[in-house]
Amino acid sequence: MQSRAVAMEEGKEAIAVRATQSNCRILVAPVAESNIRPCFEESSRLWSWIRPPSNLLHTMNDSELFWRASFMPRIKTYPFKRKPKIAFMFLTKGPLPLAPLWERFFKGNEDKYSIYVHSLPSYHADFPPTSVFYQRQIPSQVAEWGMMSMCDAERRLLANALLDISNEWFVLLSESCIPLQNFSIIYLYLLRSRYSFVGSFDEPGPYGRGRYNENMAPEVNLTQWRKGAQWFEVNRKLALDIVVDTKYYPKFKDFCRPACYVDEHYFPTMLAIQSAHLLANRSLTWVDWSRGGAHPATFGRADITKEFFKKKINDRGTCFYNNQPSSLCFLFARKFAPSALEPLLDLASKVFGF
Repeated sequence: MQSRAVAMEEGKEAIAVRATQSNCRILVAPVAESNIRPCFEESSRLWSWIRPPSNLLHTMNDSELFWRASFMPRIKTYPFKRKPKIAFMFLTKGPLPLAPLWERFFKGNEDKYSIYVHSLPSYHADFPPTSVFYQRQIPSQVAEWGMMSMCDAERRLLANALLDISNEWFVLLSESCIPLQNFSIIYLYLLRSRYSFVGSFDEPGPYGRGRYNENMAPEVNLTQWRKGAQWFEVNRKLALDIVVDTKYYPKFKDFCRPACYVDEHYFPTMLAIQSAHLLANRSLTWVDWSRGGAHPATFGRADITKEFFKKKINDRGTCFYNNQPSSLCFLFARKFAPSALEPLLDLASKVFGF
């Protein structure tokens, strides 16, 4: 048998192989480099771990969501350029009648905020694609006033917002809330604060300590019992503390029921026990309780004037901001009826600065 001669010429696109015992010629075509990459290579890139969810309507239940939201880097410096954002969390029953005012407030600050909406499960929003509220609803459940389901909704909002690692501050709002300042002032006010804004007071009498149940001990003693407003503004650390809590949650669920209103006691008490030194002990959301009753005053079209905001809200003395006296004490206010929208839009540029 004669030996085979294999001719390989440098720079040729094919290799010709000649066999002396046959007249066959075999051509081997070049193989182009594939653009397909294994999926594990893509998921190993940092961006795949830090990018926010593209679709808020995930299929996780609360246990899965809270577990996922509890992931926290222990190295404090970020290996990428991170612009801190504020998560605006709307706890609503359905529509957002004051949305046009918020649209104007958010305009031009798209890289500094995130929006999350928790509504009744039966409500389906119809915001246009151009709206900042478009597809910002999260998987929701029924939330009843004064019940633990209300706190569940707030924790659900926090957990969804924690999935975006750029969210540094978390603001709880309702459909009747409005901003009192322009976006830049609110953004800097929160990001420069050393404290989270949660009211937490030791209130004697039937509506404070009188709501305490001895079955709360030993996790919560009477001297640790606190009361505060439902509406808060917290940083990422305290948002995480609220979501991961399993120590205090069962006690409040079982032993704080009407006439103990859990949304007024659970977070103020838990955070005061764990992180009192991180609380400003006040809320940035102005509410008018001067009329008495179980619910604060609601303001409509006839109430909205420049004098209303000056006398009711802006001229209310001083507060402390980073341990220094400040005349800027409120960034948000409630409750405002849908009829207030038109005059609010008319006054926004003069009174609120946007």
